[in-house]
Amino acid sequence: MLTLEGLKECGANVDEGLGRCVGSQDLYFKLVGMMVKDKNFDKLGEEVENNNLQEAFEAAHSLKGASANLALNPLTEALSNIVEPLRRSEADFDYKGAYQKVLEAKAVFQNLVEN
Repeated sequence: MLTLEGLKECGANVDEGLGRCVGSQDLYFKLVGMMVKDKNFDKLGEEVENNNLQEAFEAAHSLKGASANLALNPLTEALSNIVEPLRRSEADFDYKGAYQKVLEAKAVFQNLVEN
């Protein structure tokens, strides 16, 4: 169940996230729910798989911004770890491993939303 306490326990800075939602808990919860369903997670995985680094960067960068605005810190950190190598098109970076860490971070918040 999505609660402020649950989000805190998962590493979200709920005070910051709520502040960006003008204190509206309903709006914050709605946006967190939308975040974990964002199609850019699938796009990021597909583009990493196909080695389309520019497209992968665009998806990851969008997700990073959204998660940062909601102060979902563990997810933002995981996304930051893939965004910067994508920005530089680093050829020897483990994009698949980094994407798995993004999915793991997302799953923590997704479990709160869906249960």
